[in-house]
Amino acid sequence: MGRIRRGGYIFTWWIGDHEPPHVHLYDDNGKFITRINLRTMQPMDTASLPKTVPALISQLQKEGRL
Repeated sequence: MGRIRRGGYIFTWWIGDHEPPHVHLYDDNGKFITRINLRTMQPMDTASLPKTVPALISQLQKEGRL
């Protein structure tokens, strides 16, 4: 399992988890927000995604963290 805090959010993921590749997004207090499909950058559980989250994910991917 991976876990990282960034930009007021907590991102978690599991190696070998089910398709599609995704991360679980929580607020800074640990409250679940949604899962995010990493191929499409779309939320899997809600209709909307906080506006800053795609950029945070992109930054984490460039750093090799995701």
